[in-house]
Amino acid sequence: MIRSKSVQTALVHGEYTAPAGFRACTPPIQRASTVLFENVADLRTRGWLDKSTYLYGLFGTPTTYELEARLAELEGGAQCLLSPSGLSAIAMVDLGVLDQGDDVLLPENVYSPSRELGDWLMEKFGISARYYDPMAPLDGALRPGTRLVWTETPGSVSMEVPDLPALCRAAHAHGALVALDNTWSAGLCFNGFEHGADIVLQALTKYQSGGSDLLMGAVITRDPDLHRRIGRAHLHLGYGVGMDDAYLILRSLPSLKLRFAAHDAGARAVATWLKGRPEISRVLHPAFADCPGHETWKRDFTGAGGLFSVLFDPAFPEEQTDRFVDALRLFKLGYSWGGATSLCLPYRIREMRASWDLPGQLVRFYIGLEDPLDLIADIEQALGMISRC
Repeated sequence: MIRSKSVQTALVHGEYTAPAGFRACTPPIQRASTVLFENVADLRTRGWLDKSTYLYGLFGTPTTYELEARLAELEGGAQCLLSPSGLSAIAMVDLGVLDQGDDVLLPENVYSPSRELGDWLMEKFGISARYYDPMAPLDGALRPGTRLVWTETPGSVSMEVPDLPALCRAAHAHGALVALDNTWSAGLCFNGFEHGADIVLQALTKYQSGGSDLLMGAVITRDPDLHRRIGRAHLHLGYGVGMDDAYLILRSLPSLKLRFAAHDAGARAVATWLKGRPEISRVLHPAFADCPGHETWKRDFTGAGGLFSVLFDPAFPEEQTDRFVDALRLFKLGYSWGGATSLCLPYRIREMRASWDLPGQLVRFYIGLEDPLDLIADIEQALGMISRC
């Protein structure tokens, strides 16, 4: 090749164009902040929500467009917006659909950072955030200014399964939108839109990542106007995600259903064994008959995943259940779920849920991809530590 410019300029303005026709099993990583335009007219005709073209790296590249499209298809939605975490996705919804003076309802079993976000909205923005019992009829909690109702099914700590269609009917009759945090089911065993939700949220940090090594959230809608309203919050908050992280999720999606099924099978095996232990008074697993909302789960869900909780016999105080968690070897102590490593966390559930009336200390298990028999042996040795106290 004959050099027609200085070496330095050639290093900045390369002339090579890759030949067309290259294909691979995984989508490429397209990183960009600056996006180039053909001319001024081209620049002036592009829009920030127009997924048929590109405007700036913050609003997406082919890598994030691909991930958004696949997630929207998974949930049966039409549009998807990515955000840096599950919590940021919740904030994006709140700030996109609520105005000063509006009222938002959150279930008592809500993800704890969402509860703190609700308190912050009330303190800083004049948005009323109140809490309702997800297992009771919603009608009594609705007010004239209620514009948004958040739901989790099941609760990610307390594990009860609310009747989402009934909640949606009540909210819609009142003129309120319903947003569902569908992270527990990963969009695989429960479809929020088919059961009445207007907005479906996923914390991609969990099963979609599968590696316990990245943070991301997604907000999926079917209604273009609702997508535009939430998209304005996305724009003004400057939410963007790393293309390498988006690629890692894209790489994990083909195995998502298989991994989820393995987590589900392992969790049921471990939960079944725990039901027979005298130290455990109750297993809170939606697929088990004694879990609140089990009949709703049977009606609406096709699977369960790897997350469930247990209640210890009231004879075991918090100091002993904490000692149990510390005695585990394969189970690690940490937040989140969805990766290969099993996790265990103790919760002070009565501080989280005002209407909680079940006795015993609550401990949540996440079953990873280890052999369930090894996990059962680990729990057994840890139970032995506290039984001898």
